[in-house]
Amino acid sequence: MRPILMKGHERPLTFLKYNREGDLLFSCAKDHDPTVWFADNGERLGTYRGHNGAVWCCDVSRDSTRLITGSADQTAKLWNIQTGQQLFTFKFDSPARAVDFAVGDKLAVMTTDPFMELASAIHVKRIARDADEQTSESLLTIQGPQGRINRAVWGPLNRTIISAGEDSIVRIWDTETGKLLKESDKETGHKKTVTSLAKSADGSHFLTGSLDKSAKLWDTRTLTLVKTYVTERPVNAVAMSPLLDHVVLGGGQDASAVTTTDHRAGKFEAKFYDKVLQKEIGGVKGHFGPINALAFNPDGRSFSSGGEDGYVRLHHFDPDYFNIRM
Repeated sequence: MRPILMKGHERPLTFLKYNREGDLLFSCAKDHDPTVWFADNGERLGTYRGHNGAVWCCDVSRDSTRLITGSADQTAKLWNIQTGQQLFTFKFDSPARAVDFAVGDKLAVMTTDPFMELASAIHVKRIARDADEQTSESLLTIQGPQGRINRAVWGPLNRTIISAGEDSIVRIWDTETGKLLKESDKETGHKKTVTSLAKSADGSHFLTGSLDKSAKLWDTRTLTLVKTYVTERPVNAVAMSPLLDHVVLGGGQDASAVTTTDHRAGKFEAKFYDKVLQKEIGGVKGHFGPINALAFNPDGRSFSSGGEDGYVRLHHFDPDYFNIRM
C-alpha cells in the first residue's frame, strides 16, 4: 500500500471529506484555500479562494455541486464545486467551526466559537436551490455549552443534531425546538475535549475521538455508549470503514508540544482497530506531525489522512487488507 502524497497546502490540515461517489476529495487547512483533488490518483483539481482565515471544516452536497466551508474569518461560505465560484457568504460574529449538510441538502448546520462575550452557538440555515435566493437568516439558533463546539452533525431523518466539543460532553438536540434531548454520561463519556466525530455509513451509530486518548462508539438514537477504543496518544481524528468493521484513529500530541517530538521521522500513525473487538489491528505510518484529519472513501477501498505537516496522504488498500482475520 504505497501512499500518494498530496502537497497543496502550506499549513496544517484541518479536515478531509469525500463526495458521495468517492471520486473527489476535499481538504481544508489553516491556509485559506480549501482544495479539491481526484481521489484515485491524488491530482489537484483546484482551490476555492475567498476565505480570509483558517478553514476548519467542509461538507459536500449529495449531488457534488455545492461545497460549504466554515472558517476562522467569521464566515461560512457556499461554493459552486465545478467553477470554484463563491455562491454565498454567511457572516457571523465569531469564528465558524463545524458545517454539515442535512440529508436532502435543503438545510445546513453551522457552529460558531465562543468569542469575547459570545457563547458558542449552533445555527441551522436553509440552503436555497437557487443561489440567488439564498438568505443568511437562521431557522434555529441554539445557545451552546461552555467552550467550543468542534463538531455538529445531523442525526437520523434530520430530526436531531449531534454536537460535541471542548466540554467533553456529547449532546443531542431537537432540530424543531432546539431543546436538549440527551447528553452523554459523565462517568462513561469522554474526560477531555472531543476533537472529532464521524457517523457510520447508515447513520445508526457514530464515533467520537478525544484528547483523553480514546475514541468511543455511540448509538445515534439513544446515545448509549457501545464501544471504547483506547490508544496512547490524544486523538485528533476518527473515521469508520463503510465496508469492514474497522475504525481508524489519528492523532499525536497537542500542537503546542510538537517541537518536543523525538526525531524518529514519520512516526505519527493512523491506527486501525477492530470495531467489535476493540483491538488494534494495525497502523499506517508516514506523517511528520500529528494527524488532524481522516476520511474513508465511501467504497471502503481507500482512505486519506491529513497532517500537521501540511500533507494529505492517500492510501489505496492492498487486496490482503480485505482478508484480515482477527
